[in-house]
Amino acid sequence: MARSTSIALTVAVAGAMALPLAPASAGEGAAAGRHPGWQFVLGKGTVASYAELDAAAKPTAIGMVFSPTALEGLPSGSDGHHCFDRNKDGAIDRETECNETFEFVIPLPDAAARRSDIPFRWVLLNWNPVGHGPPGIFDVPHFDVHFYIEPRIADIFAITSGPCGPEFVRCDQETRGKQPLPSNYMHPDFRVGAVAPAMGGHYRDPTDPVFNKVPFTRTWLFGGYDGKVIFYENMVTRAFLLSNPDVCDPIKSPEAVALSGFYPTVSCVRRNPSTGEYTVSIERFIYRDAAAAEPIALGK
Repeated sequence: MARSTSIALTVAVAGAMALPLAPASAGEGAAAGRHPGWQFVLGKGTVASYAELDAAAKPTAIGMVFSPTALEGLPSGSDGHHCFDRNKDGAIDRETECNETFEFVIPLPDAAARRSDIPFRWVLLNWNPVGHGPPGIFDVPHFDVHFYIEPRIADIFAITSGPCGPEFVRCDQETRGKQPLPSNYMHPDFRVGAVAPAMGGHYRDPTDPVFNKVPFTRTWLFGGYDGKVIFYENMVTRAFLLSNPDVCDPIKSPEAVALSGFYPTVSCVRRNPSTGEYTVSIERFIYRDAAAAEPIALGK
């Protein structure tokens, strides 16, 4: 039985509060099959984390599962955090000065999160009812599914709103979000873009069709902060989920990783015709040994 709660994470402008983790269940040595994680109310249904293991206990999938009615009755507007007085009038207008997103911190099941050989620990799920920038690309209703490697949730939510950049983040933290990564830790096609509160820097692939006049249905990003890769991200539109998809796209993996463990090689979006559930997942894991970071050239 999945653990359940209907509390979305709410964060005050001045600070962050992460949801507490539940008592541990199975970690190392967990049985084969699907392991449910934490479950939240979403729309008229639920969303939950999960992990799937094979008979050798190797991860085969880590993801989010949306119940058949979760995409109905989704909220609009903002959950009221990541706000900043952009026009400097001394007041916060929630309609124009808060990011239009609803945010859920969802721990992965212990079968994955407590494994020393799986670097992913939790998911930050964002429902964006009107999308976000860049205009004309991501400004449609969609979900951002961040699979976090950085285990310290409070450190991520310490990245707060401020006056800098298109996502209105604190200026010193925008600098930290754009700090160069060792070249072997990021695929050469990716370039750092916006730094967002409670997320970090977003590395996008300019060769992705979505940046070349192909309408956005799904796309892949990496996250960086303080010179480290901190998340893998699958973005997918509500419309694409409702189109009964069954697709897996290759991940452009970096040459090397900083932490040893199992890493995905594809990202998948599916609707199960038998159950009506939708899944957004990372799959086809391979084990990678950590490698030393390459030096970062001055001025790079």
